[in-house]
Amino acid sequence: MGIIGWIVLGLVAGAIAKLILPGRMGGGWIITLILGIVGALLGGFIGSAIFGVGLETFWSLQTWLVAIAGSVLVLAIYGLATRGSRARV
Repeated sequence: MGIIGWIVLGLVAGAIAKLILPGRMGGGWIITLILGIVGALLGGFIGSAIFGVGLETFWSLQTWLVAIAGSVLVLAIYGLATRGSRARV
C-alpha cells in the first residue's frame, strides 16, 4: 500500500475512532486525524507482530479493523494524557 493509501486509511480510521470515543478532547479534528494516521500505523505494527495481521491491502476488512483499533488506542491514550491540561471554566 502506498503512502497516499496509508494517509487516507489513517484519516478515515481516525474519524471512525473519534465517533467511537466521543467527548471533549483537546486539539480538535486536525489532531484527531493526525492521531488516526499514527494509530493506523501502530495498529498495523501491533497486529502484524502479535496476530500476523497487518496493513496489506487497502480494501481488506482486517486492514480496516486493525487500523481502527490502533486509532482508538492512540486516541484513548491521548485523551488520558490531555485530560487535566484543559483550562476549566
